[in-house]
This record gives sequence, C-alpha cells and structure tokens, in this order.
Amino acid sequence: MKLQTLRRGTAAAAILTMSVTLAACGSDDSDSEAGSDTSSSATTEESPAEEAPEEEPPAEADPAAQTFGDGCAEVPTDGDGSFAGMVDDPVATAASNNPLLKTLVAAVGATELGDTLNGAPELTVFAPYDPAFAEIQGTVDELLAGVPEAETPATSPLAQILAHHVLGENADPAAVAGEKATLNGDMLTIEGDETGMTVSDGTVTANVICGNIPTANATVYVIDKVLAGATVK
Repeated sequence: MKLQTLRRGTAAAAILTMSVTLAACGSDDSDSEAGSDTSSSATTEESPAEEAPEEEPPAEADPAAQTFGDGCAEVPTDGDGSFAGMVDDPVATAASNNPLLKTLVAAVGATELGDTLNGAPELTVFAPYDPAFAEIQGTVDELLAGVPEAETPATSPLAQILAHHVLGENADPAAVAGEKATLNGDMLTIEGDETGMTVSDGTVTANVICGNIPTANATVYVIDKVLAGATVK
C-alpha cells in the first residue's frame, strides 16, 4: 500500500491527532497485508513442486523403428549385430556383426575394402544376405580365387562387383528411389518404398528384405540377390 506523506507544519492539535490516528490505521492495514503476503509466499514456497510427467522417447530414436521388410525379423534384437548396435559403427564394421551378412563381410575382407567403406563420409549399401551368395556359390568361389591375381585386391572383379552395390550418398527410402550411379561407375534402378522395394542393374533384380538400416556413416538395404549382372551364371 502506498502511504501518504504527512505534511509538516503547525496544524491544530485536533487535525494532527486525526492524522496520526489515520496513519496508525493505515500502518495496521499495511502490516496485515504484509503478513498476508508473507504467509501466502511461505505457503507457496513450502508447497512441493509438481513433478513433470516423464516423456517417452520419440519413435525415431529407436533405430529399429525406421526399418522395414520381413527380413528385419532375422536381425538380432540386442548386441553389436542388432539395429541399436549397428547404428554406432561405420558400415563395414556394422555389417561384420550382422549374422545375415557373413559372406558379404568375407568378400569385403578379401578385397581389403573395409577401411575404404568405413572411412567414407556417407554411403548407401545394398547388401546381399548369405542365401543370395549361396545361389551363385560357384561364381563366388571363382571371384574369391581371382582376388590374388589382380594387381591389388581393390581392383579385382570381386571388388568391382561389391562396388556395384554401393552408392556415394546416404539415402533414406524417399531419396533412394530412381536411377542411381554406383561407386563402380554403373547404374542401378531402385523402385518402390517401405511397402516393397526392388533394386535392378538391368540383368538382376533383387528385393529389399530389410531396408533403411542406419549405421554411423551409411544406410543399409539387405537384398535377396547378388547384383553381379552378366557375371552371374
């Protein structure tokens, strides 16, 4: 409350008495209000703060939530080979921990492409799973045997086929569709979306059985065929 300033002077005793009385009443009211404010403040301060409800993490925070395809059920639910484990590793390391990609990983190791793939800033990898290599086992064996005959492992026919499965961009399902240039200098045609996606090199067409798998530097699409083109017999 704003107190009125008392005028100084030589006013009559009656007026002075009345002024003092009014000032006293005003002081009592002010003290009462101050006490009320203090009590209210104390009550407010003593009231325990309400705890904010815990928010559930967004779905996109779970790497498995963004994947698609029936083959995703074959990926481990925990450990380094799971979606949560793969997201923290660069692509060659992540693939080496996935039980669906043992033959692919062996081929990458034979051609010494692991460091190259891990060191790339961004990639998209169409990764044939083990049964896809088993379908052309004779060709795979020949390609593996031919690696030592190349000038360097990274220039062998097997290395070229592996590069034929890799794009120099990190593409999610919306961005990956269309005509795309591979690291081998040729083209792939990707069609469809999360409801069904295919990858073709003009000779072999593969289905994506588990797509949009995140790794530290790449997105992986597991496919059911090896895109070896005319090399496949």
